[in-house]
Amino acid sequence: MIGKNILCIIPARGGSKGVHRKNIRNLGNKPLIQWTIDEAKKSKYISRIVISTEDKEIEEVCTEIGAEVIKRPIELATDDSPTIDSILYTLNILEDNEEFTPDYVMLLQCTSPFRTVTAIDASIETLLSDSKNSKSLISVTKEEHPPWWLKSINADGTLKDFILYDKKQYSRRQSFPPVYRLNGAIYICDINELKKNRSFETDKTLAYIMDSYSSMDIDTEEDLSLAEYILKKFSKNTKLI
Repeated sequence: MIGKNILCIIPARGGSKGVHRKNIRNLGNKPLIQWTIDEAKKSKYISRIVISTEDKEIEEVCTEIGAEVIKRPIELATDDSPTIDSILYTLNILEDNEEFTPDYVMLLQCTSPFRTVTAIDASIETLLSDSKNSKSLISVTKEEHPPWWLKSINADGTLKDFILYDKKQYSRRQSFPPVYRLNGAIYICDINELKKNRSFETDKTLAYIMDSYSSMDIDTEEDLSLAEYILKKFSKNTKLI
């Protein structure tokens, strides 16, 4: 792993519908975004950490805690702006202004406060140990509710199977094969693959499995309240903090 230049980008826009000013709302004793910055700083492998934002207050908060900030245009920070556009914009700024081009790009979203440096470094090790075959990695968590149980509703109000399956064979939740969902916590990709595909997902993307607590995503006020409860309930000696 020596010699691999890994750039960590943490996108943080000012607008948020679910939780007002979410990225700088306090969780525990610090702003939400600082949970991710602090863990990224502990990494053995991350070469550089950059915050991408259009928001002046977020910039000030991040600068105060010692994080590097690259401003992005307001048009890359709307509700409809794809995250990948802000990632590629940041990469272009670094290449044009500093001739800095990393080998890998890691995306850490600040809405995953319980994702630890252990997971960050383990995911990097997982990808780099299989770099000849795989060019990207995305974190996931086990889905507790089988997607085969999803239903649509007909015009007359009756239920209809969204996915057809053998109900005799799969009568219990434990009967279904395990499935996983993206948890939004960790994304890593080879720089060339990222630019070519404009995505962290490639034809052969590795999975890094995380537990449900570490996978917690702050998207609503209820999520934030639950995270506060978890912090109060569990001590700092647990794996959650």
